[in-house]
Amino acid sequence: MSGAVELTGMVLSAAPAGEYDKRLVILTRERGRITAFARSARKSSSPLLAAAVPFTFGTFKLYEGRSAYTLVQAQVKNYFEGLRQDYVGAYYGFYFMEFASYYTRENLDGTDVLNLLYAALKALENEKIEDELIRCAFEVRLMVMGGEFPQDVTQDESLLPASRYAFYHMMTKELSKLFAFTLREDVLKEVRARLDLILRLTIDTKFKSLDILKAVAG
Repeated sequence: MSGAVELTGMVLSAAPAGEYDKRLVILTRERGRITAFARSARKSSSPLLAAAVPFTFGTFKLYEGRSAYTLVQAQVKNYFEGLRQDYVGAYYGFYFMEFASYYTRENLDGTDVLNLLYAALKALENEKIEDELIRCAFEVRLMVMGGEFPQDVTQDESLLPASRYAFYHMMTKELSKLFAFTLREDVLKEVRARLDLILRLTIDTKFKSLDILKAVAG
């Protein structure tokens, strides 16, 4: 096992491993998506108990092993408590994290995706922004980052002008303003329908969190 490294990131998922451990997937700025084990993190006395859960954002001290990391310390900067108290918002967040996991790999710079995910979760905590609008913007921007979003959608005259502009906004706007817009109900419905079609044609995996989200959000 090599020396310790400190990585900034967010816990995307956590699952039991062995009797008391947890297996974490963490999206980091420096090394992309990594797998880490938090030893004894399921014990009530563990100093890692609170950090080894989804939505935890902070700095993680880890030792690098042959196929995974071992988490030994965490300095938490944000738990996203607002989402933990919002049943529907939490499931949007779980879906966002699973979608981000799909588009990230180990040893690739994860800065842009991590920044997008963080901004999207902060937007979910804002009651003035519609959750489904945030979802659309998050999906579009992440697919743009992955080089898989069709650029010609903004020129598709079968869409309403407002829908074409919405796609342009979501594809190009700076992150600080990405979620700062509203859409009429009919426009959002059209954008959602077209985006669902693009996702079906582009992505060959099924997101379990999305099925749950659809069930709880109605």
